[in-house]
Amino acid sequence: MSRGTKLSLDLGASWGEGWSMEEEKTSQTLTILEPSDHRLVFQKEKRKGKVVTLVGPFSLREEDAQKTLSSLKKSLACGGAYKEGWMEFQGEIAPKVRENLEKLSFKFKK
Repeated sequence: MSRGTKLSLDLGASWGEGWSMEEEKTSQTLTILEPSDHRLVFQKEKRKGKVVTLVGPFSLREEDAQKTLSSLKKSLACGGAYKEGWMEFQGEIAPKVRENLEKLSFKFKK
């Protein structure tokens, strides 16, 4: 290749019509359930050497889930987050979380 020419990298793909880099959003319908209709489970994970307690799946509106999470974090004196229908709490505190959620009329799988 001589010094003054450009390298052509056309491989046959067309960036013209019909090609889009945008992802199509799928519409997920979330069924909102009453607290007594939930059947929650616990999971325990280690993240960066620390134990994280996961509770879910919740079928609540985002604002209701955030209110519930906020009240739980205050009563348990721990940190946490709500992501994709699951509540995450710092530490291995499953019995305390279960007790507080049962007070709010949530139910758990046996």
